[in-house]
Amino acid sequence: MEIFIASRLTAGNKLFPAEIIIDQDGITLKIPGLFSGNEKTIPYSRISSVDINCPLIGYSTISIETTGEGSIKAHGFTKNEVTRIKERILAKIKAA
Repeated sequence: MEIFIASRLTAGNKLFPAEIIIDQDGITLKIPGLFSGNEKTIPYSRISSVDINCPLIGYSTISIETTGEGSIKAHGFTKNEVTRIKERILAKIKAA
């Protein structure tokens, strides 16, 4: 299992940064909150594409599109982190 935590310096992540968890079953996006939070898990078999947006200056965004379960989008990661997340997801999809 590998966990990536967004930077607290980005919008929406100041108090409760987003987390992306990659494990053997799928990918989980956790967006914690003060009184509630959101968590969405997507199995690798449902992932149709992984896109990353890496600006020249600032933090990167990763978007994961699915077949039938919507999409998840997380901002506040470094370019190396989103590249690593994408590589891990694509490797898990190919292995399945």
